[in-house]
Amino acid sequence: MLVSRSLYAVRYLLLVVFLSSFVPSAWSQKKASVAASPEQKTARYFESVRSQPLLLHAFLQQMPKGGDLHNHLSGAVYAESFMAYAVQDGLCVDRTALAFASPPCDPGSNKPPASVALQDPTLYGHLLDAFSMRQFIPGTESGHDHFFATFGKFGAATNGHTADMLAEVRSRAAAGHLQYVELMFNPDGGAAGRLGASLEWNDDLSRMREQLLSGGLAKIVADASKFLDDAEKQEQGIMHCGQPQASPGCNVQARYLYQVSRGLPKGSVFGQILAGFEMASKDPRVVGLNLVMAEDWYVPIHDFNLHMRMLDYLHGIYPKVHITLHAGELTQNLVPPEDLFHVRASVERGHAERIGHGVDVMQEHDPEALLRSMAQKKVLVEICLTSNDVILNVTGDHHPLPMYLKFGVPVTLATDDEGVSRGDIVHEYERAAATYRFKYRELKNFARASLAYSFLPGNSIWKDTSSGIRSSACAADKPSSAKLSSNCAALLAASEKAKQEWELEKAFAEFESKF
Repeated sequence: MLVSRSLYAVRYLLLVVFLSSFVPSAWSQKKASVAASPEQKTARYFESVRSQPLLLHAFLQQMPKGGDLHNHLSGAVYAESFMAYAVQDGLCVDRTALAFASPPCDPGSNKPPASVALQDPTLYGHLLDAFSMRQFIPGTESGHDHFFATFGKFGAATNGHTADMLAEVRSRAAAGHLQYVELMFNPDGGAAGRLGASLEWNDDLSRMREQLLSGGLAKIVADASKFLDDAEKQEQGIMHCGQPQASPGCNVQARYLYQVSRGLPKGSVFGQILAGFEMASKDPRVVGLNLVMAEDWYVPIHDFNLHMRMLDYLHGIYPKVHITLHAGELTQNLVPPEDLFHVRASVERGHAERIGHGVDVMQEHDPEALLRSMAQKKVLVEICLTSNDVILNVTGDHHPLPMYLKFGVPVTLATDDEGVSRGDIVHEYERAAATYRFKYRELKNFARASLAYSFLPGNSIWKDTSSGIRSSACAADKPSSAKLSSNCAALLAASEKAKQEWELEKAFAEFESKF
C-alpha cells in the first residue's frame, strides 16, 4: 500500500513538472515582463491593438514619426483654408467650373463673390469636393484627372498666403508628431521659368546657362531668398513662436525643395532647374530640388530624357546640391510600356538620391537588378500610399513597397498632398500597418529613415537604420541619459541631421516609457 502511494506521488510530481514546462508560472511570467525592454513592451501593445482601429489610430497618432520628405506645400493645405483665403481676398467663384476666379464678381453670370459659399452649404460642399478628393467617386472623371485638376481650381487663393500655408502644414505636422518637413514649392513665383521662356532655346546647355545667369537669374535667386525671409517672419507671427501661446508647429523644422514644373516648355524647365541648383547652393534653407507635375502628361513624357540631360549637366557643376525626383508615378494604363523607365533613368542619369513614388519599378527593364542597384546606392524611396491609391489606383499587393523592402531598398512614408488627399502622416502609418501588417519596429525604421535620408547637412548617428546599429560616436549613448559621451556630443554639435535624429531617439524613449 505504501509502495503504491509513493509511486502515485512520484507520478504526480512528474506530471506537474511536465505541465509546468508548457504553462509558465506567474513568477516566470512576471520575470519575463520585467526583462522586456520598453521597445518590446510597446511592440506588444501595438500588436494588441492592431485589429482595433480607434486604439491603433490613438497609438500611431502619438508615435514619433521623424520627418515628411515628400510634401507639396499647396497640396498640403486643406480646401477649407483656401475658402477662407478667397473670402479674405475678395475672390469670386466660377459656379460652372467650381473654381476661384479674379474679381470683378458678377452673380448674374454665375460668378458670385466667394463669400456667398459661406451661406450656401451646397455650393460650399461642391467647392470642397472640387478642390480635393473629398467624397470623390470615380466615374466619367478618373481619380488621376480629378486630383491634378484641383490645383488649377484653388490656385488663385494661394497668392499672398505662403506664410499661412507654411503655418498650417507645420502645425499639422506637429499634431502628427513629426519634427521635420521638406516642403516643395517655388519661392521665386515662377520668375526663373519666365526668364527661361524669354530666351531662344539652345541645345547647348552651357550657353543657355550663361544667358540665364547674365540675364538676371542671380537677382531672381536673391529675391526668392528675400521672399523666404519675409514668409518665415510672417509665419512665426501667425504661430506666435517665441511666445507663451506658441503653436507646437514652431518646433517643427522646415526646409525647402525648389519645385520645378516639368510640364512647361524646355526653356522654362531649364531656367527653373538652374535656379534650383543656384538657390540650393546659396540658401541653406533650400536643401535640394525636385521636378513636379503629372509624369504622364505629354511634355513630361516627351522631354523626359532632355530633363535628365539638364540634371546631369548641372549636377556636374553643382555636385553638392541634392536631387530627389518624382519617378515611376505611372502605370501601363497611363502610358505605353516603352515609357516605363523613369525610375532607372532618374537614378542613373538624373543623379536622384531619393525617388518619389517609384510605383512602376517592377514594370521597368530588369527590375531586380534595378532594385539591387538602388539598395547598393542607398537610394531612398518616398512611399505615398494614399496618393498612389487615389491617383493611380495602385494598392495592396500591386504596390511595390514590399518589393523595395525585400531587396533592401531604404523607404519612408510620406504624405505627398495631404490637403488634396484629405489625410495626414498618421493616416499613412495607419494604412501601412493595416495593409502590410508591419510590426512596430518596421514602422519605427521608416521614421528613422526619414531623417537619415533627409537633405539636412551633416553626418548621421546611424550606421544602418534598418538594423538599428548606430555609428561608433553615439553607439554607447542612451537617449534617456542627460549626459552624452564627448564623441556623441561633438557629432550632434557638428551635424544638423544627427541633432534631429537624436531628438527622434529621445522622443521614442519617452513614447515607449508609457507602455
